[in-house]
Parts: sequence; C-alpha cells; structure tokens
Amino acid sequence: MGKELQIRLAEQKDAQAIQKIYNNEVRNSTATFDLVERTIEEQKEWLRKRSGAFSVLVAELDTEIVGFASLSPYKERAAYRTTVEDSVYVDERFRSQGIAGELLSDLLGVAESSGFHAVIARIGGGNESSIALHKRFGFIIVGTEKEIGRKFGKWQNVVVMQTILNANGPEPE
Repeated sequence: MGKELQIRLAEQKDAQAIQKIYNNEVRNSTATFDLVERTIEEQKEWLRKRSGAFSVLVAELDTEIVGFASLSPYKERAAYRTTVEDSVYVDERFRSQGIAGELLSDLLGVAESSGFHAVIARIGGGNESSIALHKRFGFIIVGTEKEIGRKFGKWQNVVVMQTILNANGPEPE
C-alpha cells in the first residue's frame, strides 16, 4: 500500500466518515439491506450504541478512514448473549488492498477477548468477495436464507456463515 494502515477503535469523530462509507453501500450495493441512507445523527447514535464488547473498529490510512467493522448483538434473547454478528465495510476506492482482512482479523480478536463464543456473518446479495473473506478466517456456510430481502427490484438471498471462537476452550456450563 505504501501508506501506514492503522486499525483502532472508532470514536464519535469518525461518524461522518463511517456514514459516507455506509451510505454508499446503501445506495449502490446489497452489502446492506438498508434502503434509506443514515443521517449523521443516526450514525452518531449507532456509534454510541456500540461500545465495550460491541465494538466498532476503523481502518485509518494516514488520516483517512477507509473502512470500518463492527460487532452487534445477534439476537435479543439471553441465550444468544455469547454470539455476535460481524459487519465489515471498506470504501470502494480502497478495496482489494487487504484492508477488509485486517479489519476482520482485529474484530475477531476483539470478539474473542470480549468472551464471545460464536460470530455470525449474514452476507446479502451474492457478495462473493465477502464470502471468500470470511472463509479465509475460518467461517463456514451454515445456510442460505432464500429471497429474504428485496433491493434494486430483485429478491436477494442471504448467506449465513459462522465461526466458533475459543474452539479449544472450556465447554460452557
């Protein structure tokens, strides 16, 4: 890359850069099934809700935010509390440079150190590069939700992938 890439915890000052990356995906891809772009206030609120174990990481290249990744609760019921869902987004100008892999690697480290057991990736719209990325990090496909969303006038599938963290650790009680 030639420039210095830093992965760090997101801060409120990163909200606008995250919003720009995310809203591009809302407008132009099936990486998210959101149909309406986030306002800056909504993005700031989203960031406020993701602190502690449910972290957001940003990839900063020199002084520019070029990607982000987050952990979100998988389901609200208490039995799911050790499972999280990951999301990884990279600015389209900086793809195919290993940034998504750096983000996902660090995010899985955060998930593991936060005591989570399983990480789920829900990949929409046949995003083969995201499927390949997750496979590189040990995720396996556990199912496909057929025609579960509609975007750009077409039914969209969601591939569900999963990895188990601490696979050699103690069994849950």
